[in-house]
Amino acid sequence: MGTRPRTVAVVEDNPSMRTSVERLLNACGLRTEGYSSAEAFLSHATPAKLGCVVLDMHLVDMSGMELRRRLRTAHSRLPVIFITAIDDDALELEARRVGCLAYLQKPFAAASLIAAVKEALAGDAMD
Repeated sequence: MGTRPRTVAVVEDNPSMRTSVERLLNACGLRTEGYSSAEAFLSHATPAKLGCVVLDMHLVDMSGMELRRRLRTAHSRLPVIFITAIDDDALELEARRVGCLAYLQKPFAAASLIAAVKEALAGDAMD
């Protein structure tokens, strides 16, 4: 069946965090596209050209959870890796219910993010 495209969308409203995640993934040989909001992602991204999304849970306006729900409603099979600064078991359960590949709490280990992205890009992560 092949592998997914190797471009990773990073949807994070904190510019420093978005830049850090993109630099980490770029250092691993991956291309990234950064988006400051869920709305920017919906307006400008081409999901079919992406391998996965690293998605902050708590964005201004539309949340990461709502973006994930919209992607599912549109029958997107794009793997999502949620990142969050909030320690909330109920939120993690809901994230897994809407189909995330990984749920990482900030500050997370670089190796954890890289492993989740590699799993997503291998094509093994399907909704």
